[in-house]
Amino acid sequence: MVRIAALSDIHGNLPALQEVRKAVDAARPDYVAICGDLALNGPDPAGTVDLVRELERAGAFVICGNTDLAVTDGDFTAAFPWFTEGAPDSYLVATEWTRDQLGDERVDYLRHLPWERRLRIDDTLVLFCHASPGSLTDGLPPELDQVVTIDRVGRTDASVIVCGHTHVPEVREIGWRTLVNDGSAGYVFDGDPTASWALIEIDEGKVKAEIHRTGYDVMAAANAVSARGLPGDVYRAATIRTGKLVR
Repeated sequence: MVRIAALSDIHGNLPALQEVRKAVDAARPDYVAICGDLALNGPDPAGTVDLVRELERAGAFVICGNTDLAVTDGDFTAAFPWFTEGAPDSYLVATEWTRDQLGDERVDYLRHLPWERRLRIDDTLVLFCHASPGSLTDGLPPELDQVVTIDRVGRTDASVIVCGHTHVPEVREIGWRTLVNDGSAGYVFDGDPTASWALIEIDEGKVKAEIHRTGYDVMAAANAVSARGLPGDVYRAATIRTGKLVR
């Protein structure tokens, strides 16, 4: 049996990542995957990226998310295509602040992250992506039209698709594929402010996946965001505090 721990959407929330790391270490997985959106929005993007790199040196797969694309190259149309009239000022200012906090070397690290990674376990192909196969922005939320969902998951031959992006954790069977959305390890939207991550077990082609929740000092993280005083920080702090997207 092979066990994979997956997390994503940390968004600069170092306290959350530190506690998730402890929980993942305790689970003793064979592989760890970190599926993008590492730095933007949270109070400590530099510390978060440094810890992600430490995990990568220990063997973790690390890939890019859409907000990482915004931070590295300022391509807001590619990172946020739903903003048809351009990204709001609150996004622009937060991205600039995050880039300054990271410094050139960390930004360059994010810039060179791959968009996807694959892992073959015997006859089972596992795809690690951010939003969906082949896309950093086309997510797979539960309410998405079934035809669109099937089209998006059909972009890969992988039978296990591991992703994030929606900030809502779930495990779902879609035909012969298993979709594992690990939610968010720092900026979750499902109403539970604890960090979420996934543990996947593959045993002779059989796939079992569970969502895990890990508590951390939510108020300290929310207060650290508020203390920055950037446009939109009151909403970011409320999102961290409540586990619900607040705009």
